[in-house]
Amino acid sequence: MFHDTSSPNPFDSRPASPRGRRRGGPGHGGPGGHFRGGPARRGGRRQRRGDVRAAVLVLLEEQPRNGYQLIQELIERSDEAWRPSPGSIYPVLQQLEDEGLIEMTAEGTGRTYALTESGSALVEEQREQLGKPWESADGGTGVPGRELMGAARQVAMAAKLVMMAGTEAQVSRASVILAETRRSLYGILAEDDEA
Repeated sequence: MFHDTSSPNPFDSRPASPRGRRRGGPGHGGPGGHFRGGPARRGGRRQRRGDVRAAVLVLLEEQPRNGYQLIQELIERSDEAWRPSPGSIYPVLQQLEDEGLIEMTAEGTGRTYALTESGSALVEEQREQLGKPWESADGGTGVPGRELMGAARQVAMAAKLVMMAGTEAQVSRASVILAETRRSLYGILAEDDEA
C-alpha cells in the first residue's frame, strides 16, 4: 500500500479515531451521507457533490492519494477553475469509506486513500458516467478561456521576476508595458460592445 511520507499537510493533521475514520468534520452530515458544501469556485460557484464523488473515484483509480493531493490535483487539472476545499473533499472520502469503496491507511499524521476491490469494480463499470469532472469545472469558459488564464499567470510570473531581479529602469518599463496591456484588453471589450 502506498503511504504519504511527505511532510504533514494541513488537512491531515488530526489523529485517526480507533476505526481510522474522522467524524463530524466540516460539512459532514451524518449517516445519510448528506453534507453541506461543494468545492468552491471563484465567484461563489460550486461543483455538484456528485462531481466531487466522481472526481475522487477517478483520481484514486490512478493511484492512492491523500486529501491534500486530491485537492491539488483537481486545482491543476481544472486549470484552477475548480478549487475544492477540505470541507468538500473529506466528507466525500468519509462517505466512500463507509460504502466500502475506498480504504484509508494512516501513518503518523498522514492519511492515504485507495480504492478497494469494490471501488475499482465500480469505477470500471461506471467509467463513462464518471468521466472527468474537472473538465466541466470551467463553467463554460472552454479552451480559449483556459488558455487566456494560463497566459495571464505566465505574465504575472514574468512580472514578478522583473520586479525581483530587474533594475529600477527595467521595472519601470515593465510597469508601462503592463499598463498598456491592460488598456488593450479593455479595448477588446469596447470593440465587442460597438459591434
